[in-house]
Amino acid sequence: MDVWVLGGYQTDFARNWARAGLEFSDLVAEVVGGTLRDARADAADVGVIHLGNAFGQLFTGQGQLGGMPATVDERLWGVPASRHEAACASGGIAVLAAMADLESGRYDCALVLGAELEKTVPGDVGARHLGAAAWTGHEGADATFMWPYMFSALADEYDRRYGLDDRHLHAIAELNVRNARANPNAQTRGWTFAEAGFTADDEANPLVEGRVRRQDCSQMTDGGAGVVLVSDRWLAAHPEARDRPLARIAGWGHRTVGLPLARKLERSAAEPYALPHVRQAVRDAFGRAGIGGADDLDGIETHDCFSMSEYMAVDHFGITGPGESWKAVENGDLEIGGRIPVNPSGGLIGGGHPVGATGVRMLLDAALQVTGRAGGYQVEGARRFGTLNIGGSTTTTVSLVVEGESDGR
Repeated sequence: MDVWVLGGYQTDFARNWARAGLEFSDLVAEVVGGTLRDARADAADVGVIHLGNAFGQLFTGQGQLGGMPATVDERLWGVPASRHEAACASGGIAVLAAMADLESGRYDCALVLGAELEKTVPGDVGARHLGAAAWTGHEGADATFMWPYMFSALADEYDRRYGLDDRHLHAIAELNVRNARANPNAQTRGWTFAEAGFTADDEANPLVEGRVRRQDCSQMTDGGAGVVLVSDRWLAAHPEARDRPLARIAGWGHRTVGLPLARKLERSAAEPYALPHVRQAVRDAFGRAGIGGADDLDGIETHDCFSMSEYMAVDHFGITGPGESWKAVENGDLEIGGRIPVNPSGGLIGGGHPVGATGVRMLLDAALQVTGRAGGYQVEGARRFGTLNIGGSTTTTVSLVVEGESDGR
């Protein structure tokens, strides 16, 4: 049984909702309305709702978020709904839960939402809130900023195992910001940077924690994204939906390991990959999609919460051998028009990272690419895209393969 992306919607990730006097309900209302309109779906079609959100109570004080869609749109009153939390992979988990509902036959049409408000508190407070996705009280005790600290530690481990030139990390950040300029919803699309903004210049690109510099980091972001997923049964009952290109979720992978980063790296000490469970999640998605590897993809939307997380994703997708991601950076392989474009949307560093929405936004962008609807950042001729959504220090990993309707049918 296939699961199809009927349509979807993303808010403007540059928008500051609290500054505009708006709250979480306003964000969800915009995502619900925009998603149903783009999918040309009626609220009466929706059999189940899954919402990804990581830190609602911490940033807004609002819990019980499964009830928010019906709160803002009473046409959804009575529709089963639930909220999913898996740190930055909350959106990916919401997608998987919706897919399972459709594949089991319980429902035939699912509304999947991801939403997060992060600009409701000062930046240092927000950073502490985000630190809850690590093993609280057990790691990062010396960190001023938990996640730059953690991904600096991953960079140090890469450096120890394989060698790492930080210039390749800065090049990844620069590419994602450059790609974001063509994305009308990207957080950084109008930002300007000093000439040395993507170098080791301590004024133009200061250190944040360890070896991680400011432009290596994704930003605090407000925003939401949504998709409507439907089954083959729903499509058979609604032949009018076939009058437009559709995307199919052809494969998926999901792996979860323990919280502490140090233990992850200790367990992989004898392995070729630094994070073998991430590699396995990607391989699971490839296997379920019936493809051999990254060379069968036309592009990737991956989790670049930091430039180091994308550097890790490059070799874990198999674009290069373990520890050799620098080759793809230097060869231009990751550019739009390159061998395998990565984050044509701008990813998280360029596009923005409203935590609970990121996994849904990745699926939406992959679907836009394979249906030719990505606009200014369209990868020409794209028919198959991969995604990688991670939560915490890769504690939760979700990978998808998304195809245009003509592929695999």
